[in-house]
Amino acid sequence: MQRHFDEELASLKSKILQMGSIVEEQIQEALRALVDRDEALARKVIENDRRVNTLDVEIDEACLELLALYQPAARDLRFITTAMKISTELERMSDLAENICERAIELNEEPQLKPYIDIPRMAEMAMRMVWDALDAFVKWDSALARKVLKNDDAVDELTEQLFRELLSFMIENPNTITRAIRLSFISKYIERIADHATNIGELIVYMVEGRIIRHTLHSHPK
Repeated sequence: MQRHFDEELASLKSKILQMGSIVEEQIQEALRALVDRDEALARKVIENDRRVNTLDVEIDEACLELLALYQPAARDLRFITTAMKISTELERMSDLAENICERAIELNEEPQLKPYIDIPRMAEMAMRMVWDALDAFVKWDSALARKVLKNDDAVDELTEQLFRELLSFMIENPNTITRAIRLSFISKYIERIADHATNIGELIVYMVEGRIIRHTLHSHPK
């Protein structure tokens, strides 16, 4: 029975990593669709969100089945409950990638407002947080998870910086307002992706250490 349980846990981990890989690709392709003004790619990302939703349901069902059949305790219980919550965070990231694509399609209707420099930088930082969070999950590495929490501040700072720049565009030329607002939305979507990666980091700390650090000062160590 223990062997079968271990195999089910390994399968659950594999599903989380499969979902994480798809979500990483969704985010990367959403940014490429924006920068390259590629509507076909944007629509592909929107369509692919269904794959993520399907995996989210499969992972939830697998977790509930494991809890009901094996009544796990301690480390195994924390792993299963963490996996269930991680899938929810990943599903929300995919929704945000879809939102980026919707704004990108709208932006294609007008000339590009400005060269995309800060948004790709923000996206790269957020993506690194997602990679590190999933790596921390695989390795049971709470130190790496805490690094993810710390890196969220840099994304927040870039979001504020970009908002101020876009605000100056809107003040100087009212014709830029619609485009600037859409770009501001995109920067907020990326910031929220980083927030979801931060949530995963907090979940990993709980999984490894058995300590809940959400909503505490320990969430963002200096």
